[in-house]
This record gives sequence, structure tokens and C-alpha cells, in this order.
Amino acid sequence: MEITIKINGRVMSVEVSADVADYLEQAKRDSRKLYRERQRYWDGREYDEYIIATEGRLPYCATPEELICQWETLDEILTVLALCTDTQQERFLLHALYDLSYAEIAEMCGCTKVSVCRSIMGVRKKFFKFWRKTR
Repeated sequence: MEITIKINGRVMSVEVSADVADYLEQAKRDSRKLYRERQRYWDGREYDEYIIATEGRLPYCATPEELICQWETLDEILTVLALCTDTQQERFLLHALYDLSYAEIAEMCGCTKVSVCRSIMGVRKKFFKFWRKTR
């Protein structure tokens, strides 16, 4: 099937399969339908509701309770990290946040894998000890 495409004022005819032509036609209909809905619902709130209803996607927004829990958890994590040495903090964060292996951290810090492992295990023990006390 042959379709005509207009790009930057130039018109081109291209030979495509029937499936591709059907897909492009459906996309064109959806685009026109969305344009008409935009014109009909000029109020932004109604338009958003239309998009949510047709697209079926809702943006994630944390509830106030979830935010408070996240802040409390972050405070607890920072409290435990404050009990650790700078070296332990650095090695633990490289492993936990950046998912670096012990060998990669050892290479970056200029030490052995065993010392990296001991540092990270020391921080983990402090976490377990802290949460056993608070829970």
C-alpha cells in the first residue's frame, strides 16, 4: 500500500505494508480525537481527567503519611551513619547507593577487598543494633 507523507513542506510517497498503514491511520485518528477533546475541555482540570480516563495512567504522588515515614527513615539512617567513621560511611554508601562491588570499592579507595568487607559489615552491624533497640 502506498502512503503519502508531508515533511517540512515536501511530499513523499512511500510503499508500506497494510499493517503499517492501518497503524498510521489509527494514530492519525487518535491525534484528531485528542485535539478535539482539548478544544472541548479547555479547563485544565477536566482535560487532565480526560487524559487519565483514556490513557489509564495516574502520576504517582506520595501521601503525607508516606512522606513522614520516608523522612523518619532517612533520619534514622543518617543517625546510624553518624556513628560510623568517614571511611565506613564512604565504603558503605558506595556499595549501597552505587551498587559497586567490594573489588571496585577497594580499587577506588586503595585498600583490600577484606578491609572493604569489614567496613561494610561494621556499618550493617550498627544498623541491626540500632534497629533492635528502637523497635
